[in-house]
Amino acid sequence: MKYLITGGAGFVGSHLTEYLLNDGHQVTILDDFSTGGYRNLAHLEDHQDLKILTGDVRDAALTKESVHEADMVYHLASAVGVQLVVDRPVHTIDTIVHGTATVLDACRTYRRPVLITSTSEVYGKNANVPFNEEDDSVTGPPSKHRWCYAGAKALDEFLGMAHWHECHLPVVLVRLFNTVGPRQTGQYGMVIPNFINRALRHETIRVFGDGKQSRCFGHVNDIVWALAHLLGPTETRGELYNVGTSEEISIMGLAQKIKEMTNSDSEIVTVPYEQAYGVGFEDMDRRMPDITKINQAIGYEPKNKLDDIIRDCVEYAKSQL
Repeated sequence: MKYLITGGAGFVGSHLTEYLLNDGHQVTILDDFSTGGYRNLAHLEDHQDLKILTGDVRDAALTKESVHEADMVYHLASAVGVQLVVDRPVHTIDTIVHGTATVLDACRTYRRPVLITSTSEVYGKNANVPFNEEDDSVTGPPSKHRWCYAGAKALDEFLGMAHWHECHLPVVLVRLFNTVGPRQTGQYGMVIPNFINRALRHETIRVFGDGKQSRCFGHVNDIVWALAHLLGPTETRGELYNVGTSEEISIMGLAQKIKEMTNSDSEIVTVPYEQAYGVGFEDMDRRMPDITKINQAIGYEPKNKLDDIIRDCVEYAKSQL
């Protein structure tokens, strides 16, 4: 099978590339390397079944040609990280919406099955935890740049479903919940690599907000397994799935766990959201997925616990120091 992965040089994309190559498939990556990195692919570059294209997914001609040569498409290219979203909201919206529209148009032309990665951010401030795929989205006003990412990703979902309903384009939508693992960088505000890097350097670990907000973290190996198994079956087409884990921890508890597991003497301090991201920043108290639907569809059950994730991330971080 020939796969196209947009954003394949990114954290999740590079792991998906590796999984598909190991499974005997051919993979073409289309990435502009703006947030992804060559270091994620260095160990794969000489693989005979891998082709790497440097380009913007918003380039209609390049994207259409790449889709035409593929049997199936994974669209992972996107702006990533809270810090980037807050700093560059126009870039965030354009990259996400324009990029997805271009990919869907090409897939529609050649009727290629496509999986589009969305985000748990779409649930917004909904307090109905755990989040079910049929739950409402409750986001803040457009004056809060925090929500432009969720809004753009929600539009991606509506656009994907519109193609499914209009011409039965084989589309699968997934909402990822805090995917973590080796090769993830803290450059764009990712919390676990940030905490680990500071702990290993015995620097102050900064927890934004009061630390009571909680999250669920999924190992990239579990997430990639789910992505690989969702695109093939005809039963998953035209459907939306949560992909993550239900093991929940507060951000303060996460900082303390990482400090303990790295034997660090780092001090843990709280930093007000206003100081970290500017006045008016909003966050969600809890973010936990209901993964019943994906379990019933493909038998998805996360195999890695939070301690496994942290150990793998610590080992990787040590190798980079």
